[in-house]
Amino acid sequence: MQDNIGHNIEALRTRIEKACRRGRRDVSEVKLIAVAKNFDSRIVRAAYDYGLRDFGENRVQEAAGKYSQLADVRGQLTLHYIGHLQSNKAPDALQIVDIIHSVDSLRLAGLLSAKAGRPLPVFLEVNLAGEPTKYGFSREGLDEAVKSVSALPNINILGLMTVAPVYHDAEQARPLFAAMKGLNSAYGFRELSMGMTDDFEVAVEEGATMLRIGRAIFGERS
Repeated sequence: MQDNIGHNIEALRTRIEKACRRGRRDVSEVKLIAVAKNFDSRIVRAAYDYGLRDFGENRVQEAAGKYSQLADVRGQLTLHYIGHLQSNKAPDALQIVDIIHSVDSLRLAGLLSAKAGRPLPVFLEVNLAGEPTKYGFSREGLDEAVKSVSALPNINILGLMTVAPVYHDAEQARPLFAAMKGLNSAYGFRELSMGMTDDFEVAVEEGATMLRIGRAIFGERS
């Protein structure tokens, strides 16, 4: 698997560069976050050896155990929490992760603010498609969310985040990604977290600055 990771990363970087050219963007604007959930520390180290420094996780306990085994390089890594964060797990997450992409309620934002004890970079998750199975602020509630969270101490909103519906054709996600870019710009945010293995090229073309990609790097999860 380690040999495949290097090949996959190079192929992925090429695809990102091509998407940037199509979108008339500088590739330096786009950060690749390797989503390593369900993969152990050996796999993360292999990706590190191939130059990756940003990793995404969605389970606090798994992340704690995994990165304790990477203490020698942990200071060089940025750990992104990308999954739904339960309130009772928030204090533990704050001890492990560097950036939280999935602030999806005012209650969670307030708890993180109270417990952080340091400036905490976050993204506000937006459920723009209105999917009942997904978390996030609605478009109608986003103005109040931005206003309220921006006023909290210890919280630094980097931008918005979304998870697109699963489409047969990634092009179907383009209107949603374009709308997210518009919202992000309207609020004056610089970072935009969107795009996964099946739709990242369209996301890049429409303005994503952080891509959350797992399968295209590590293969299928067990």
